[in-house]
Amino acid sequence: MGTLSAAWLGATTSTAAPMADTPNYAGNGQLVVACIVGILAVVVLITVVKLHPFLSLMLGSAVLGAIATMPPGDIVTSFTNGFGSTTGSVGLLIALGAMIGKMLEDSGGASKIVATMVGSVGRGGLPWIMALIAGVLGLPLFFEVGVVLLVPVVILVASRTGLSLMKVGIPALAGLSVLHGLVPPHPGPLTAIGLLKADLGRTLIFGIIIAIPTVIIAGPVLAQLVDRWVPKHADTAALVTAGAGPRNALGGRAGTGTEDSEDTKASERHLGDLEDEAVEPGRRPVRFGTAILAITLPVLLMLADAITKIVVSDKNAPSRKIFDLLGNPTVALLIAVLFCYFFLGLGSGMGRERSSNTLGASLPPVAGIILIVAAGGGFKQTLVDAGVGNVIRDWATGVHFSALLLGWLVAVLIRLGTGSATVATITAAGIVGPLASTLSTNHLALLVLAVGCGSLFFSHVNDAGFWLVKEYFGLSVWETIKSWSVMETVISVVGFALVLLASVFF
Repeated sequence: MGTLSAAWLGATTSTAAPMADTPNYAGNGQLVVACIVGILAVVVLITVVKLHPFLSLMLGSAVLGAIATMPPGDIVTSFTNGFGSTTGSVGLLIALGAMIGKMLEDSGGASKIVATMVGSVGRGGLPWIMALIAGVLGLPLFFEVGVVLLVPVVILVASRTGLSLMKVGIPALAGLSVLHGLVPPHPGPLTAIGLLKADLGRTLIFGIIIAIPTVIIAGPVLAQLVDRWVPKHADTAALVTAGAGPRNALGGRAGTGTEDSEDTKASERHLGDLEDEAVEPGRRPVRFGTAILAITLPVLLMLADAITKIVVSDKNAPSRKIFDLLGNPTVALLIAVLFCYFFLGLGSGMGRERSSNTLGASLPPVAGIILIVAAGGGFKQTLVDAGVGNVIRDWATGVHFSALLLGWLVAVLIRLGTGSATVATITAAGIVGPLASTLSTNHLALLVLAVGCGSLFFSHVNDAGFWLVKEYFGLSVWETIKSWSVMETVISVVGFALVLLASVFF
């Protein structure tokens, strides 16, 4: 999420620890200046100098570290650690997700899903159904996993129906982001529940109640406005125009998108025709249930893991160990890739060689995305290690606000400074923790949600999720701010407003 932020990137204890234990390299004022100048350096290098985002993020980290008086070796170490951890986590997810998307397209499974989805609701209802599907998938799913699974479908739906990319994409992103920040079993809400000793069941119930109207407002409703600000169509998306070979990861032809007249004409034909044209002579059509299972299999495995953790308290129980493995996002996606190979590839008559080539062809288009997202993780880690989080925490500790407002505001400030929603959630929960004993059980659950809403506020260039969305949808930095960043801010503000409203009645 970011969540799309880069919330999951900061989900480890080692990432959050420097904010509590490591002394700052400079004074508070100097660190604030370093944070602001570092972020501005990245923006200027990309928008004015026209330097590639990968290099801009590296240089922005150097500027930040230099102003914060970090030793050069520490700057390199911080950036490298953030880059490596992001590559090892999100990079693997992007690669495996691209394989699933490519196999869905080449086997005809994606066209089957699109035809069935759109045929059941019509063009006007498609943004709503995308928000619903993303919300359901986002319940047990890490934001980054949801993005790599849903973006290929989003782009294909937009290209085949003629709808703009924002009308379809914003509802899907909103569904994923809201569930990531507000509803367990995501790492941020779960950690906040543990730190504040809140009731898991009440937090889950309140989270779902607040998530539904938030997704509606920040998804299908907001998408109408975003579409005016960022008029984008599927032929401009990165995964449609990038890649080598006769067809890319989504079945479109490489280039600018203007030469693929067959795909353009297909978007104007009845969707039922897409199912027919997806089946080549000698091939077997993919069943809708099989194609849906290919997408939802990782979700089901991770959901089973989450339920097992709740039901089985003994960490050494055999069932707990089995689902700990199967529910790991990387393992779950790997299993889904193998499922796609056997049941979509071989099952549709593609053959072993072509199925293998399909998996391999999915990787070149996402190589650049992986590097840029990883560099965003390196920039975020440099911010954290420099001590920016310490500054925000120390300032907020001496401020006397209501617990809900303080939790939301602290999470907002840490989110803006570090780019990590989970780091913001964990730190804010720790700051307002002493107030927990003064709150009722219901208000304690709402405090968890207030912190979660604040952790989603205005994703920008220090968030790896920002770059993930930018590259996948083929947006400029300014277009990403006007779409993704605005959406995240609306989620944060609307969600918090609903938390305050709930606190009046409960």
